Amino acid sequence: MDGLLIVDKPSGITSHDVVARARRLLRERRIGHTGTLDPMATGVLPLVVGRATRLARFLSAADKRYAATIRLGVSTDTYDAAGAPVGPACEGPWPDPDAVDTALAAFRGTFLQQPPAFSAKKIAGQRSYALARRDRRDTAGCEPAAHVASAPQPEPVMVTARAIDLLRVEGPTVHLEVTCSAGFYVRSLAHDLGVALHTGAHLTALRRTMSAGVPIESAVALAVLEQGGIDTALAALVPLDAMLPGMPA
Repeated sequence: MDGLLIVDKPSGITSHDVVARARRLLRERRIGHTGTLDPMATGVLPLVVGRATRLARFLSAADKRYAATIRLGVSTDTYDAAGAPVGPACEGPWPDPDAVDTALAAFRGTFLQQPPAFSAKKIAGQRSYALARRDRRDTAGCEPAAHVASAPQPEPVMVTARAIDLLRVEGPTVHLEVTCSAGFYVRSLAHDLGVALHTGAHLTALRRTMSAGVPIESAVALAVLEQGGIDTALAALVPLDAMLPGMPA
């Protein structure tokens, strides 16, 4: 079985969990994903199956689009709702849409972005999230700011935001649509926006609506695949020769 399976990942499981469940469903060991989604995040997760794993690098490098919800008022050590609060909370008044959009201007285009400490980036050969978790344990009982100050940080990475569209602002809640290059952390954008606005901020919801040129409308929910079985998966599988329509055969 060879091809591309576009899964709509549910919240609460890792991208690796999706791969493991697809392996059981398809009875195929050679399956990989082309761009990690955090457990909290949902949306487009392209899976390369069989010989299609050789084409994964072409899909991983493609731009991605997200619908993001950011909560102003407090930062966290993971930059999202799964983390521990860091620093004093802000209770308003909240910035208006013009102020938010002005702050977002600094993150449009190409710039150096600081990945979260809780990420899969490597520091001296070790995963950053492993070091951050160890540091969190070592500083248990201390002020949260002490943990953040001592946590090792990955090297900044050059990323590009093709577009950051402000959809609406509802008090402390900011809704964005982000189209960005591979390697862009929307969690970092949320954190950095909080710094720019002097309110603190973290990501509360993230849905990937496009990856590898495939929109969310073409994705199949993981539950539907598992309920329908292998026949449903085969019907949804994109064949090898249709995986990269923008490239010559």
